[in-house]
Amino acid sequence: MAGTNRSAAGEVYVWDPFVRVFHWTLVVAFTVAYVLTEEDVLTVHVWAGYLVGALVLARVIWGFVGPDHARFSDFVYAPGASLRYVRDLVLFKAERHLGHSPGGGAMIVALLIFLAATVITGLIVYGGDQQAGPLAGMFSKDFGESFEEVHELIANITLALVIAHIAAVVLASFVFRENLPRAMVTGYKREL
Repeated sequence: MAGTNRSAAGEVYVWDPFVRVFHWTLVVAFTVAYVLTEEDVLTVHVWAGYLVGALVLARVIWGFVGPDHARFSDFVYAPGASLRYVRDLVLFKAERHLGHSPGGGAMIVALLIFLAATVITGLIVYGGDQQAGPLAGMFSKDFGESFEEVHELIANITLALVIAHIAAVVLASFVFRENLPRAMVTGYKREL
């Protein structure tokens, strides 16, 4: 019945509950892991990182088995198409998409890759430096400590991607006159 009311109001259901819960849980988990890095809150940092890793893995699986707009086949475009879309968005002449746009799709792939890299390098650091976690004992303490800079660099690149993502969502919301963050809460977007 809610779908009928929304449809009558010119909206269509796009983002399934898994995608929405994944998105906002990832926002919280990455923020916690990024902000809480001091030794006295290392356990919270590590568990937030584990959660990020589990979320990324679940999202990759969902990208193959989830509903249409959640699938990679719906939003992974050739790099040229993604770059043209970003150019057109900046010029206020991009085509509106019901699911993820070519630029949004590229950002999702980049974020998933860099989030996974952040988690993997964090596991290496934790396994070596702290001799803890699933990789405990696989790396020396010196190696774990030296790998910490790599982990921090990748986490900072991930943060830069997050900032670019937020800026693009704000721009696209303005260009298309549609509240995209609201759509990621409710699941509904304006019909094409």
